[in-house]
Amino acid sequence: MVAVVAACLAVGGLPLLAGTAVAAGQRCDEMFNLTGTPALPEELPWANGDAARAEADWDSYQYPNQRVAMDGLELPDDPAERQKILGPLDQDYRKYAEGTPNRVYATYKNYLARNAGSDKYGSFRNWLNEAYIEVYGRNPRGTAFHAKVVKDLRLLGPDWLCEETITVTDPDTGKSYERRYDAFNRRTKEAVEIKSGGNHDTEQAPKDRAFLKDPKYQDYKLRMAFGQPQSEATGRFTAGLKQLAPGRTASYVHNSTPVPDFTSGKYTAQDTAKTLGRGSDVIRQSPPTPADMKRQLDRIRAEDPTGLRVRGPGGVDFTTLDLRYVGKPVKGKGLDYSFSADMVDEDAGKGWGGQQRAELISDSFFTWLALTPDKFWVNLNPDEPDRIMDPAFGSTDAGRVLLQADLEMKHDYAKNMDPRTGIGKRLFDTLGAEGIPCTHGVRNWIVPEPAEVREQDGGLYILGAPLKVNSVPQDFSTPSPNGQCTLTEAQHKRVQDLLDTLVVPEIRKLVNTDARYADLRTVYKARVAAEWIRQRDAESATDYHQTINSDKVDDWPLRGDNKSWTPQQTYRDYVKSFTEGDYTYPCEKEGKDGICVAGGVDFSKAPKENVTRAKFETEHKNLPRTTTISVQAMTDDAEKATLLALGGNTAAHDDTPPTTTPTTPPTTPPGGSTTAEPSPTTTPPAQTPQPRADGRHDPGLASTGASVLGIAGAALTLLLVGGALIWWTRRRKTSGE
Repeated sequence: MVAVVAACLAVGGLPLLAGTAVAAGQRCDEMFNLTGTPALPEELPWANGDAARAEADWDSYQYPNQRVAMDGLELPDDPAERQKILGPLDQDYRKYAEGTPNRVYATYKNYLARNAGSDKYGSFRNWLNEAYIEVYGRNPRGTAFHAKVVKDLRLLGPDWLCEETITVTDPDTGKSYERRYDAFNRRTKEAVEIKSGGNHDTEQAPKDRAFLKDPKYQDYKLRMAFGQPQSEATGRFTAGLKQLAPGRTASYVHNSTPVPDFTSGKYTAQDTAKTLGRGSDVIRQSPPTPADMKRQLDRIRAEDPTGLRVRGPGGVDFTTLDLRYVGKPVKGKGLDYSFSADMVDEDAGKGWGGQQRAELISDSFFTWLALTPDKFWVNLNPDEPDRIMDPAFGSTDAGRVLLQADLEMKHDYAKNMDPRTGIGKRLFDTLGAEGIPCTHGVRNWIVPEPAEVREQDGGLYILGAPLKVNSVPQDFSTPSPNGQCTLTEAQHKRVQDLLDTLVVPEIRKLVNTDARYADLRTVYKARVAAEWIRQRDAESATDYHQTINSDKVDDWPLRGDNKSWTPQQTYRDYVKSFTEGDYTYPCEKEGKDGICVAGGVDFSKAPKENVTRAKFETEHKNLPRTTTISVQAMTDDAEKATLLALGGNTAAHDDTPPTTTPTTPPTTPPGGSTTAEPSPTTTPPAQTPQPRADGRHDPGLASTGASVLGIAGAALTLLLVGGALIWWTRRRKTSGE
């Protein structure tokens, strides 16, 4: 932990700290100006070994870092344009006022000069996020969490000393160390190390081992308190301590999300009336490729010898990013929203692609708003080459995803019809035993099952949007190499029953779980959210009023590698598959040996399922609080240990200058680690999120009676007839917002 506390520390629900420094070994309650009854040893969460904070108690805390307000600042890549900005800045960077672009640019110029023009960060944006902003905020964040743990666990009274330094000696090597612990109690013989993230200070590892081996402290116990779940590397370290000193170490996760306290301004990254996800720092910092992600993690770890950082994009699997909440769209105040994503360890090779994934969700959401319902269709029908999809819809990624999913469905159906293996063998063995010579042509279509949603506190929670597969006989004029299949009415029914029993469930499983359909599932959830916004706008005009039914989608075009995609491209693939087959296998046709192929995709309607208040409170009691926090910063999901929540708000920022005083300059050259801390002059808000100007309430479940939103009917129907799909239709909390 950090030994120096800046002029003022803002911790939600905690008193301000006065003074410029604290002495080692100061009483914790005096250090943080706290009063109360000290906790009894048996009341502490680690009393019986490893422990974790109850999900119902998860919350957030604030720490000052006004530099976050500059996270949207840009610098041109063109050298000549850069020189126009950096060239005139010939004074020491400290001469420029904190909170101004010149201060940032001058600091960056200084960093480049000290490194002979070499930029290890690879870009101005990387340097801005990783060094200028994030490193600068580590100490105040760590100190804020230190104060929070002391307060929450009641490490109070004369026996608990904070920032206590002791001398430890490793009896195996004879080497002595000075080790400072965040909290120390000589009466109960406990040493406590506190980290706001999930990482241990690697430089302290030999000192902690020496502490446990030193005969002077053989009766002492070591406690590790983390603000987030331990990383795998830290987990291995703490496991090693347990082996070294059985029964004397314990790890505790005091789950709480750090939220930077700052006043937004002109240069703060933000969403707009046409984007979602742009205001999330974790999404913006997500690099585009795995190689870029590895380089980013290497840089971050090198700049973090003391383990002060918290989880960043490296802890997120962005391929699982989905929209799961939209708040009440109040005109002029933007829209709160929340994504979910799987949590992974930093070494899992994930964390990249966040911006691309968020763009797909955002673009789909606005596409569903902008186009009129008569354009929500796609058509993969070999008999209709001139009616694939509406041109406007075909110019968007939402349309591309739907058409590609149609084709993917055909491939999977064909693969599962192979009579030589698996389900196909079971099907054709049964048909042969019953004397049925062949199967008829079919039309398969995916229909969303009842989408579980809950309208509460003015917002919409998307709890689930499962898909299922339907199948009916279908004939086409376009010749198929399968030839004709003449069956009686009873045989037709029997074939379809077998398909529904054997083949369709497997396709349904793939559609709901396979990564190849992840985009389809994501786009559908965005459609659910967009339709709800349509309904709210019909009641009272929102910021999206001009977008809805405008039929203008130029702001949400095909992106990235799909820029050159056309509907005709997918249609040609489909026709080739239909007429030639993706998978061929021997079969009997009209009593003769031949080659069979399979194909065809179709979609239909989406029904609804109302989620009652009682069910919501029973199964998702922590979701409102998690969602509220996620609008401000990425947070752990209290419902699922492997899930994260992150989001933002689309409100435009107030461009007035910040009200804080200039922050203390870094004590080390800019671009690297720093121990300086901002000094806000405003009173900190409470730890738990407070009511916002848009009427959102606290994390509890506000009384809404039995109000439940049902997404269904013609207003939200996903329909593909004969291969045609018809759909009927950050930002962080800032002071002053």
